[in-house]
Amino acid sequence: MSADAMLSQLITDDELYCARNLKIRTKEGNILPLVWNDAQRELHRRLEQQKADSGLVRAIVLKGRQQGISTYVAARFYKRTSMGFGKRTMILTHLDSATQNLFGMAKTFYELSGDTLRPAIKANSGTELSFAKLRSGYKVATAGSPGAGRSDTIQYLHASEMAFWANAQKIMAGLGQTVPMIDGSEAIIESTANGMGNLFHQFWTLAVEGKSDYMPVFIPWFVERGYRREVPDDFEMSDDDFEYMEAYGLDEEQMAWRAAKITTDFAGDEDWFNQEYPATPDLAFQKVGHKPLIKTVKVSLARKQIAKHMKRIGAHVVGLDPARGGDTSTFIHRQGRVAWGIDRNKVPDTMAVAGQAARMLNDDPTIRMMFIDIGGIGAGVYDRLVELGFGSRVRAVNFGSAASDTRKYANKRCEMWGDLAEWIHDDITPSIPDDDQLHGDLTSVAKDKYTSNGQLKLLPKEDAKKLIGRSPDDGDALALTFAEPVAADDTFTEDWKAKLMRRNARKSAMSA
Repeated sequence: MSADAMLSQLITDDELYCARNLKIRTKEGNILPLVWNDAQRELHRRLEQQKADSGLVRAIVLKGRQQGISTYVAARFYKRTSMGFGKRTMILTHLDSATQNLFGMAKTFYELSGDTLRPAIKANSGTELSFAKLRSGYKVATAGSPGAGRSDTIQYLHASEMAFWANAQKIMAGLGQTVPMIDGSEAIIESTANGMGNLFHQFWTLAVEGKSDYMPVFIPWFVERGYRREVPDDFEMSDDDFEYMEAYGLDEEQMAWRAAKITTDFAGDEDWFNQEYPATPDLAFQKVGHKPLIKTVKVSLARKQIAKHMKRIGAHVVGLDPARGGDTSTFIHRQGRVAWGIDRNKVPDTMAVAGQAARMLNDDPTIRMMFIDIGGIGAGVYDRLVELGFGSRVRAVNFGSAASDTRKYANKRCEMWGDLAEWIHDDITPSIPDDDQLHGDLTSVAKDKYTSNGQLKLLPKEDAKKLIGRSPDDGDALALTFAEPVAADDTFTEDWKAKLMRRNARKSAMSA
């Protein structure tokens, strides 16, 4: 290949450019070419697809440890800054040392670059790197100041470890104005999780819900093929380990690596591992010690079940968790072991929600019952549907009312969520929509301490809202489908018969 042909390929191929032209200093002090790993390659694919679709990049990356995400973003922006006219990159992190580390990486790229691809320099200091003829360069800042990043116009923003920023709200309010929404501009926010409720988690939630310009990117630990080890002769896995392996399609070498990591680096604390090396976003954000009512691995298994391959036995029911104004009304369908058809809509008032429900009931005569939470505006929705003639096909549910099984549950909401948990945890895995927002809702609800009578009590809904940054409407809608048994063809379904038999058996055992 001629020198010109190679140069042309380096300009157009980011991965080749990194491997042939950029060098990094390892923790051991060695200088090595930047060869992408699997996580970096997957992130690149996602970013390039977004750029092809929209002309620009806006991404929020939820990362695990040691995936090389910061290094990839640093390399991506160095190439574009050092090879483009009038391009400015801003690096912003939570600590001055972290900012200097990323800035130092860019300077290393420059200093160790091949002569052909190294532009003429204008300034190279502890706070500045600029390229003379290109009129391009870097700006660095630390999130310690609320005004960090203001009063500038940049084309590329590398916002690192946002979950740990001290003044995140004010900083992002200013930064949002510095990166224009024009073709070719790129803003990448990347961070490990730091619990729920902070700005990074809020940004992530909005991105997952499709309510922002940012694309959510999550790359689980097992994407990296190097995270595996030889299986010891005495290696054993628990039932939970087997479920984890099945849920995420892992092999024994990956499970052996995970087990060794948990034992060696995290003192046997599996929750700690899940936070630092998450398999799902909800595990990343889930604070250590949070014990959800519904296990995330079970939810992952249910998301993998293909609904069309499962027989739908029993009555077709719908759960409706209605809301007003800026909140979201959620509908979800269930028949036996299959749940489907999440429908989330922002609607302006009670009549609009009722109208949507009425159209659904009119259009689908197979719906035998729609369960409606009558808290808030729900009572008005229910009354309107009764007025429209749907009285036999709608049922009002009060979350705070008494449970059917008062010896086991503190109230109706606890009972519905308890039945939902049994349904998901059952040996016969159900099918639910493959949906991150639903997944987060289902694992946000946690047990509170049992009442003095031994009843299951859940933490208040407001606690779940604080954890995930929104009300768990999707989870409540699915729980509503368990409000009461519904006859199919005027007889109880086999699914409900079995459930009632188990419940009666438990009552008998408790009475004995």
